[in-house]
Amino acid sequence: MFSKLKPVWLVAGRELKDQFRDWRVLTPMVILIFCFPVLMNEFAKQTVDFLNQYNANLILERLVPFSIMIIGFFPITISLVVALEAFVGEKERGTIEPMLSAPLDNWQLYFGKLLVGVVTPLVASYLSIAFYLVMVSRQNLVMPPFITMLQLILLTTAHATLMVSAAIVISVQSTSVKAANLLASFIVIPVAILMQGEAVMLFWGNEQVLWLAIAGVMIISLLLIRVGIAHFQREYLLGREIDSFNLRWILRTFWRNFTGGARSVGEWYRRVLGSAMRRVAPAILAVALVAGVSLWMGYDWVMVNVTEMIENASPENLEKIASRARELPDLSSLQGGVNFPFLFLNNTRAVALIFFAGIFSFSVLGVLLYMINISLIGGVFALLQLLGIQPWPIFLAGVAPHGIFEIPALMIGSAAMLYIGVSIVTPQTGKSMGEVILELLADWTKIFLGLVVPLLAIAAVIEAYITPSLLMNVLK
Repeated sequence: MFSKLKPVWLVAGRELKDQFRDWRVLTPMVILIFCFPVLMNEFAKQTVDFLNQYNANLILERLVPFSIMIIGFFPITISLVVALEAFVGEKERGTIEPMLSAPLDNWQLYFGKLLVGVVTPLVASYLSIAFYLVMVSRQNLVMPPFITMLQLILLTTAHATLMVSAAIVISVQSTSVKAANLLASFIVIPVAILMQGEAVMLFWGNEQVLWLAIAGVMIISLLLIRVGIAHFQREYLLGREIDSFNLRWILRTFWRNFTGGARSVGEWYRRVLGSAMRRVAPAILAVALVAGVSLWMGYDWVMVNVTEMIENASPENLEKIASRARELPDLSSLQGGVNFPFLFLNNTRAVALIFFAGIFSFSVLGVLLYMINISLIGGVFALLQLLGIQPWPIFLAGVAPHGIFEIPALMIGSAAMLYIGVSIVTPQTGKSMGEVILELLADWTKIFLGLVVPLLAIAAVIEAYITPSLLMNVLK
């Protein structure tokens, strides 16, 4: 095992020597390590003086953790330039041929570059955070507790791993440093948006969600590393000289995979769509298991949290809750207000949203949205039980008639999305990353148009014109 890791250290040592010889890399990093914390410290002091006028103690307690998060982020953005040119920079300088001809496995070469790309910004971020904490300890500012500090350190580590692993993938797939730097915005901007959400959780003091954010970012980082190794081809690095956007080739490749050479609609359903469904079958089993877990999580969350809320509520609030629970909705007005186009477009949009969320996160966010949709059923079931209403008759009349079509459509669409994420991180020899993505998009489109949309259309008809009548009969 250690003999296989030795080449990784050799590649990493070579990269470190190149970095420490380049003053254009070291100078901005040193400035950020020692100058940016001073600016954030001055910002914190001015903010404290302002907030003390209004006794905003909660914001003051969260100010230092927020500053630590920002201080840890900026050195990573500077070091991202090094990761972006890890492979394509070597190619432009003409030094990549000796490295690729060395007796190294692909994963050893890749991990050597990745190791330096992650460690360098992390060391810079840790030093910057330590310097800021030294300044904070000498002032009248609230130091964060140990758990919060641990979360901030882990978040910084997760952000660095995510951004560098994405930069290495871009470096492998790009043909010039200019193209790689232009694509860097697709790394920095999403992570900056992610940090805004994490900052909100930090100010709210929601530690549980921050732990989930750390786990989610690390999962996506590991999947990005897997994608880079799966699609790392030495011949590809040496063979392509320029990037070209061939729209005709893209459309032709997509259409060929979508039609599959079928001459009729019946043949397309039997052979082409059937083949796609067989490939997605393991993912359907996986989302079925996830559905069971999601139902239990939604049911358990409502039973625990709503029960606790009722136990801690005042008698006046309990009376209000009871009076509102006795008021059943007017289903006659609902029957005329909800129509087929609204229900069909709403359900189709939900499946499409799961797809788009999944394709940008290797299915992680897509599966999360799918779990939220399914867990709502378990939550409503538990809520009816707490209200003293028998849930099974209501579910059999209000969910089952259209649910036997809608829920399988949701599961199949989510399974196709999960299949895309798994296939992208799976090595496929003889195909470029673009070809793999086009084939996967064609498979998802087949399943979506050929199976999911018809099922959602049938479900929308039943939900608009049959379910309300059945539900009114049960509630009477």
